[in-house]
Amino acid sequence: MAPDATTQSIVATELVARALELVPIPAAHVVVNAGKFDLFAMNRAYKLAGLGVIAERSPMIGELGPRILAFLESPSLRLDFEWTLGDAIDCRYYRVTIARTFASLRDRCTISFIDQTSQVQTERSLRREMTTDSLTGLPNREGFEDLIESVGDRGAIAVLAIDIDRFGRLNSCLGSLAGDELLITVARRIKGALRARDTLARIGGDQFGILMAIEGGGAGDSDRHEAHALADRIQRTLTTPFRLTDYEISVECSVGIAHGADEAEDVAELIRHAQFAVKRAKASGRAESYLPQDFAIARAQFSMETALRRAIENRELRLAYQPICDLATGRIVSFEALARWTDEDGTHHCPTEFIPVAEESGLIVPLGRWAIDEAARTLAYWDACHGAPCGVKVAVNLSAIQLQRDDIAPVLEAVLVATGLTGDRFTLELTESAIVTDPDRIAETMHALKALGTTLAMDDFGTGYSNLAYLQKLPIDVLKIDRSFVTGMLADRDKVSIVRAILSLAQALGMKTTAEGIETIELAQTLAALGCTYGQGYFYAKPLEADAAFAMIGTGVGA
Repeated sequence: MAPDATTQSIVATELVARALELVPIPAAHVVVNAGKFDLFAMNRAYKLAGLGVIAERSPMIGELGPRILAFLESPSLRLDFEWTLGDAIDCRYYRVTIARTFASLRDRCTISFIDQTSQVQTERSLRREMTTDSLTGLPNREGFEDLIESVGDRGAIAVLAIDIDRFGRLNSCLGSLAGDELLITVARRIKGALRARDTLARIGGDQFGILMAIEGGGAGDSDRHEAHALADRIQRTLTTPFRLTDYEISVECSVGIAHGADEAEDVAELIRHAQFAVKRAKASGRAESYLPQDFAIARAQFSMETALRRAIENRELRLAYQPICDLATGRIVSFEALARWTDEDGTHHCPTEFIPVAEESGLIVPLGRWAIDEAARTLAYWDACHGAPCGVKVAVNLSAIQLQRDDIAPVLEAVLVATGLTGDRFTLELTESAIVTDPDRIAETMHALKALGTTLAMDDFGTGYSNLAYLQKLPIDVLKIDRSFVTGMLADRDKVSIVRAILSLAQALGMKTTAEGIETIELAQTLAALGCTYGQGYFYAKPLEADAAFAMIGTGVGA
């Protein structure tokens, strides 16, 4: 005689109960009758896990009951989902699986639990370590991005990037431990200047970020004023000197601000906007907000850097030559070599645009080497065309970055050997800023260049921060008076006084002088009468191509 349905159910339940004991993870068998949980079985692992009794009034059934009922009413054979049990302090995390015990029996199922608490806690701990700066305990850049990402209304925030000025120099002079101590102390001070709803992070070596919540959800000009007020408060907070080992160090910072309401495709771009604004803040000396053109300018510079690198490698640049004349006779004595660049598309790039890009990217080193080599080759070609030394020198500008990063004397010596020229045919022009960056190293380089017989000229004299002791000690032959003092000199007594002072100083130090920016014969005659040695400017000629410059050799404009 075949067993009835009730007997089958009882037998099935007993079989499942026995089978559950073989399962190493918590598991239970649930039977539902008219929407009520009135029969159960559980294994020993389930009891030890402390999951509670599966019963009508069980808290667990209160949470899982609707899912169990929905599962039994569906055609599915299995359902997996994540589930938590307990409060935030003592929370357990489970992977729950509900499966049909018998496909033919639609009123029962087996529930198993995989405890993932340890795994979840480990992942959270690793995530916390990955998003936290180990030195300051603040969120790092990744953590900062997560914080911004979690803000629902991006328009209600501003992001501030704070760059500590001179930190690299302080770190190298005082040591990394003192540098770390400074960063920790700076972080504390900045945090003290924030409001409760603002968040501080360390997003770079010496750069901090602030996620600023705007009152009222952002309201145009008012939220920008609020962000600038916070930036000013931070800058004032850092004005009090920091005590590090035996030193009291003054710290200044540059602050860039990006507003969430501005167009930014993602969080990382919003932070970059603030960092772009930092660059302008360093130049202006005050907090700056991001402007859309900042990003366009930066991209254009990277594009220019790529094209310039290719142009240098393919020797696509050229030199133009502007004559320098003896003011007493008007005879051309030298040509200043000036870099010119026309790209593949026929676009002419101004030196004031591509030279800063070359300096920032490090391309100034190969560019400077190319300029020395090209100028020497041109001068040797002029000599060959003349049938003898053509009687003029060539002047090449040296960048401060180039002097710091390259060993100029061996470079020039190799070029002289290759072209058969002597060092006295070269004038090397450097600026005051190049000298003050690293006086000892620059002095060594200058003496090495003088040993090759070159003439050394200080360019743009009067616009920098010259130390008169340097002028006395360094082997400088020529002071070039900046055009800002020469242009309009005849109508400005102050400019005349400055030029007289520079000429007197040069005479006292046994140096010659070159006046830049001469555009009229009256100006040339006046400078000659004052005792200036050489003149350069549009009165004589604009920068010329090599062949046109060679045609001018032996001629001049009478002073």
